[in-house]
Amino acid sequence: MAFLIRIIVFALICYIIYRLVQYVMDPNRKLDAAVKAKQFYFHDDIQNARKNFFIAYKGVLFEGEKYMGTEGDSLQVVSIFIMTHELKMLLDFTKEDFYFLENAIATNYPAAKINWKNPIEQLMKKEG
Repeated sequence: MAFLIRIIVFALICYIIYRLVQYVMDPNRKLDAAVKAKQFYFHDDIQNARKNFFIAYKGVLFEGEKYMGTEGDSLQVVSIFIMTHELKMLLDFTKEDFYFLENAIATNYPAAKINWKNPIEQLMKKEG
């Protein structure tokens, strides 16, 4: 009986450690923490072109939609639309901030044309 209790306690400890590691390594938790800390964090599954990516920057969460197309002889991401639902948080942003985000995205998707959704699109056109 004591041996069985030791095995159960050991299994419980292993499970708790496993869940703790899973929690610490969770990219969604890191993304939320970056938004709260107003830091830069790029969360993307580069292998999956159907899955949107997320960028935390200066306390704002941006979402990028990837679209596949042909570039030369291969299929790759050729167009990206970026949006945010936190428009009131953009008041402190400058054009250089959006250029920084474009450069960060171009690092992973050099062939993609980056398009911003309104009102950022109007800012980039007006001042461009």
